[in-house]
Amino acid sequence: MTDAARMLNDKSILITGGTGSFGRCFVRTLLERFNPKRVIVYSRDELKQFEMQQELPDERMRFFLGDVRDAERTQRAMRDVDIVIHAAALKQVPAAEYNPMECIKTNIIGAQNVITAALDANVERVIALSTDKAANPINLYGATKLASDKLFVSANNIAGHLRTRFSVVRYGNVVGSRGSVVPFFRKLLRDGATEIPVTDERMTRFWITLQQGVDFVISNLSRMHGGEVFVPKIPSSRVADLASAVAPGMPHKIVGIRPGEKLHEVMVPADDAHHTLEFRQHYVITPSIVFYTQPDYTIDGLGERGVALGEGFEYSSGTNPWFLSVDEIRDMIDASNDDHRPLLRGQ
Repeated sequence: MTDAARMLNDKSILITGGTGSFGRCFVRTLLERFNPKRVIVYSRDELKQFEMQQELPDERMRFFLGDVRDAERTQRAMRDVDIVIHAAALKQVPAAEYNPMECIKTNIIGAQNVITAALDANVERVIALSTDKAANPINLYGATKLASDKLFVSANNIAGHLRTRFSVVRYGNVVGSRGSVVPFFRKLLRDGATEIPVTDERMTRFWITLQQGVDFVISNLSRMHGGEVFVPKIPSSRVADLASAVAPGMPHKIVGIRPGEKLHEVMVPADDAHHTLEFRQHYVITPSIVFYTQPDYTIDGLGERGVALGEGFEYSSGTNPWFLSVDEIRDMIDASNDDHRPLLRGQ
C-alpha cells in the first residue's frame, strides 16, 4: 500500500470550495485512486453541487451547502472529519481590488473559521491552498492569501498537544482552470478575434496542470509535519509565448499590466531564503516562529531529506531555470487533462 493510500483510505475528507476546478479534480482523483470513507464537498453554490452530484454518483460522496465565512456552519461540516483541504477563496485580482472587504471576509476570516473548526473537530491534517501572489504581494488578493498562509502556519502553535496539524501548498497559475488565460484566449479565437491581447511581452508566469496540483497536495499530506509552505518545482513561460502556443501566427496586441499585476511572479521570496529547504522536486518554507513542539523539517514524513538554501535565493518565474518553449507549452496544454502525466521534473 502506498503512503497516500494509507493516509486517505477509510478516512473522511472535506474540501472547501469543492465545486471549483481544483475541487472537482481532487474529488475525482480520490474516488478513482483511493477508498475514502466519505468525501465531503463544502461550498455555497447549490447549482454547482447539483451538477457535481450528477457527474459523480458515488455513495461515498456528501454535499454540504455552506460558506467558510459562516463559522457555525463550517464547524458543523467538519464533524467526524479526518482531513481537510481548504480550497475556497475569492481569486480574481481585479475583483478583489474593487471589492476588498469581500475578499478579506472569505480569504482571511474564512481561513480563521476553517482553522477554529478543524481544531474543535480534532481533524488530523489540514492543507490550505495558496498562490504565488501571496509572496511579496502587491495586490489585495495576494495580501489576503499571505495573511491566510500566516494563519495556517501559526495554527500549529495554537494546536499544542492536539493532533491537528496545518500546512500550506503554494503554486502558480493552473493551466485551463476556470478564469485562467488559456480558456480566455480560446474563447477569443472562437469569437473570431484577429489579434491576441498580451499585457507585456516580458511578462512570465509559473504553470502547473490541475492534476499536477492535486497530486502535489496529496503527496504533501504524507510529507507534512505541520507548518510548512510547500512549493513545487514547476516550469515558467512567457505569456507572449503562451499566446503564440494557443494562436500560432496571430499578432499580439499589447494592452498593459492590469491593476495589481506583476511582471514576474515569485513563490519563494529572497527574504524567506534563510529558512527555506530544497528537496528534489519541491521547496519547503519552514516557519519563522518556534512552535510548541518543533519538528525536524529537514526530513519529511516520506523520509526525503532537504538541504538549506543560502541567503539571497529567490524562486521567481523570471529567473526560473526551467522555461518552456512554445512547443512545450502546447504539449502542456494538450496534456492538462491527462491524469497520468508525471507530476514534476525528475519523477
